[in-house]
Amino acid sequence: MPLPPLVQPAEALSVDEIRRYSRHLIIPDVATAGQKRLKNARVLCVGAGGLGSPAMMYLAAAGVGTLGIVDFDTVDESNLQRQVIHGQSDVGRSKAESAAASIREINPLVQVVIHNTALDRDNVFEIFRGYDLIVDGTDNFATRYLVNDAAVLLGKPYVWGSIYRFDGQASVFWAGEPANGPCYRCLYPEPPPPGMVPSCAEGGVLGVLCASIGSIQVTEAIKLLTGVGEPLVGRLMVYDALEMSYRTITVRKDPQCVLCGPNATQTELLADYEDFCGAVSEEAVSATLGATITATELKEWQDAGKDLFLVDVREPAEYEIVRIPNSVLIPKGEVVSGEALARLPQDRQIVLYCKSGVRSAEALAAVKAAGFRDAVHVQGGVLGWVRLVDPSLPAY
Repeated sequence: MPLPPLVQPAEALSVDEIRRYSRHLIIPDVATAGQKRLKNARVLCVGAGGLGSPAMMYLAAAGVGTLGIVDFDTVDESNLQRQVIHGQSDVGRSKAESAAASIREINPLVQVVIHNTALDRDNVFEIFRGYDLIVDGTDNFATRYLVNDAAVLLGKPYVWGSIYRFDGQASVFWAGEPANGPCYRCLYPEPPPPGMVPSCAEGGVLGVLCASIGSIQVTEAIKLLTGVGEPLVGRLMVYDALEMSYRTITVRKDPQCVLCGPNATQTELLADYEDFCGAVSEEAVSATLGATITATELKEWQDAGKDLFLVDVREPAEYEIVRIPNSVLIPKGEVVSGEALARLPQDRQIVLYCKSGVRSAEALAAVKAAGFRDAVHVQGGVLGWVRLVDPSLPAY
């Protein structure tokens, strides 16, 4: 349903603003009144990464008066394939600072507010209160649930997006008045089991997919701010880039939602969102106790001639990029399912590794449960090997 504009219009547009935004001003549904609302709007982007990059660039170009950025990370070379707000010269620089510089270059009329910090339960309310609308560009479940819970408790709308490989999703969550729509927990009451959904760092993402979903998020933000069109409240937009198809799925407000339902039982933020989302299962944590070695220790074992059976539990495409010498590829899925357990020798030291140590921990739990009690995994995975043992190898 149409919703009233989220913000009141500014008093006037300057001559420079009229020149800059003329293509908006001649759209009847936007016109001068809509552009004045954009000028008066305060929008926060959570994350200056794949989704945040195109979102911030187009929000700035559209004339959003105040644009906030919250991100504590630094620019890495592997970001540049999709995080187009950053350039080669920004590698090693704060993402928030880099994004702010790009925004000022795109539109010096926009006020940029930098929050160069990790968003957490101690600062989220203070940061969110200063904005009319939140654009969620996060890439992990813990922060997504934190953003959702804070937005619901503050009664603020937020535009959500998600990307993975060739697939994307977007929606608008606004549980408060006047929308009375669903929240993220109505769609996903619980996070997926640990290791079930790979991150973009593990599974990859088509760079241009970020622009597709990020631009949809900005479109929804502009609609909410100006009060035009039918926003994606109560609808999930699903995009398949390989088939070039869009479809929408109805998302209804869950009457049993613990956060926004009529009998809500969660009235404050959770104590620990990382624990709630469980990046690593309890079984994996237990399996790694006393069974974790560093990349340096692995190299020492190899140099000493220890009889190792070194298993890479990543996917074949990752194995082609970089691998630890003398390793064999057995993807985690085959280990966890039990399909590959017969390939593991009983009379050799089994060592598992992945990219960073998360997937190998899950695989280690399955291996130990199958009776390989002396198996270990490599803390930090192949990235630890590159950093500590052989920096000549590529990281990804």
